[in-house]
Amino acid sequence: MTALTTGSHELPFPGSPGADIRRRPRVLLAMDPSLTPSLLGPHTRERLAQVADCDADFVVQEFSDPAARAALAQADLLLTFWGCPPLDAQLLAAAPRLRAVVHAAGSVKGHVTAACWERGLLVSSAAQANALPVAEFTVAAVLLSNKRVLHARETYRRVRGEHDWRTELVGIGNYRRTIGIVGASRIGRRVIELLRPYAFEILVHDPYLRDGEAEELGVRQVQLDELCKTSDVVSLHAPELPETRHMIDRRRLALMRDGATLVNTARGSLVEQDAMVEEVRTGRLHAVLDVTEPHVLPPDSPLYDLPNVLLTPHMAGSFGNELQRMADCAVAEVARFAAGLPFAHPVHLEDLERTA
Repeated sequence: MTALTTGSHELPFPGSPGADIRRRPRVLLAMDPSLTPSLLGPHTRERLAQVADCDADFVVQEFSDPAARAALAQADLLLTFWGCPPLDAQLLAAAPRLRAVVHAAGSVKGHVTAACWERGLLVSSAAQANALPVAEFTVAAVLLSNKRVLHARETYRRVRGEHDWRTELVGIGNYRRTIGIVGASRIGRRVIELLRPYAFEILVHDPYLRDGEAEELGVRQVQLDELCKTSDVVSLHAPELPETRHMIDRRRLALMRDGATLVNTARGSLVEQDAMVEEVRTGRLHAVLDVTEPHVLPPDSPLYDLPNVLLTPHMAGSFGNELQRMADCAVAEVARFAAGLPFAHPVHLEDLERTA
């Protein structure tokens, strides 16, 4: 039997033994067309064709032209990706058959509008799949930060020969360090899981954790001030919300231990950036920054050149072949929809207030 594997479930494709024989859904791709080849390779296109009617060469980013409107009128499901326009009430009025939106990326806040929820559309996201590379990047950042890899690189580049490394790098290492996780989100929980084999004490701050949930995760729940005071690495995994803006402010940065590292793979707005720049400029703190505010820093930002800062261009999330993981997740959701099954990764309106 031909099947699509998602998590621990195998879903029969229509036409195979045990498959649902209802009408195949008509799927329309809505995204930036330049990104489609990276997302939908030949294998993914073949899998999508097994579960739905979809012209993988017809990709819509702008719904104003007649061909796009005609396709929208026939669509049962929109398969979306980065570059999808907002799905507002006017657009939905031209999509009488539309019942679901499957987003092959993380947050749906940029295109799933209030009109979608009022219409009662089913919504799914590949945020779980996108969380995995971010968590992997974070774990690498934690391990390399505690080994002071940036400092060792800069020193080795300067001396270019024999050196008393044990004196130079005294006190480094990953044994019995304290790691603070800010936000028990999908990514935060995956980071906790990946860090479990190491000899770390893991702290977590998240006001939405239920009683006893921190214990289930194998971590200790603390207030944010205590986390900043006692952690060797503070890693941010909270959503961008009005109440999380500058949650790591000047005061909390000052609370952090001398030599501690701030890792931000979430959103730049979570950190009071000017205050952070002042701290890392002194050398008291280190930083691994995959996100900043603004999103792209001006050319004269000192963060590009500071030796104790690892600055990357928002690449912790899915890049390169990691896009295929999100595509696989999305196609699995289309298969579930085709079979009349609930989504494995649904997005609910009530959860959007506290998610990315």
